[in-house]
Amino acid sequence: MKICHGALIATAILSAVAGPAALAQTAGTQSAYAVTYITVAPSAATEAAGLFRRVAAASRKEAGNLRYEVLQQVDRRNQFAILEAWSDAKAFDAHGGGSAMKEFRGHLDPLSVGFYDQRPLTGVDVGPGPSPASKDAIYVVTHVDVPGQFKDQAIVMMSKLAAGSRREPGLERYEVLQQPNRTNHFTVVDVWKDQPALDAHDVAAGTLEFREKIGPVLGALYDDRRYKSLE
Repeated sequence: MKICHGALIATAILSAVAGPAALAQTAGTQSAYAVTYITVAPSAATEAAGLFRRVAAASRKEAGNLRYEVLQQVDRRNQFAILEAWSDAKAFDAHGGGSAMKEFRGHLDPLSVGFYDQRPLTGVDVGPGPSPASKDAIYVVTHVDVPGQFKDQAIVMMSKLAAGSRREPGLERYEVLQQPNRTNHFTVVDVWKDQPALDAHDVAAGTLEFREKIGPVLGALYDDRRYKSLE
């Protein structure tokens, strides 16, 4: 009973904190997002990077594409990520079945050493439309997994951190995204102009408070990965 009451309170707080962005998800009016994690053989990292650049260029020409970014992990150069934003789910689905993606997968699959882990997402708190990232920008892509009964509390905490982070001088983008098929799984994407800006954020009071509060309700390790753009 205590947890249910907390969830109701969190839902009310969410409406005030996240506002129209959160409500739009229910109405189905948001853009479609996706994050894809890919690991290739270490010896294939350079070849794979070329494939990512080509599919990004082709995908940006497709109808409904809002953003297509290809990233490489800072400390594990054979691990990559694709960040996508589309006008709607229809455009995203058309892209997935299109010729550019089929060609990309045909060349990538022989190089891969892991599952093609694509996660379609909807926006919970995406903030204003992003400008192009800086040349030295650091992308942090974090998977946040909580048990279902803590979902609403987690959204409130992530939205609070997003609001505080957007006031930090080095931030270029902050997005909280949710998996529609597992609504207790989230992806947070934050982009910082350079490493010093990210270092300052990591020790900021709001960041420390968030990690202290989210820790006890996590259902898996707090998985944050750092990337740089391939372009």
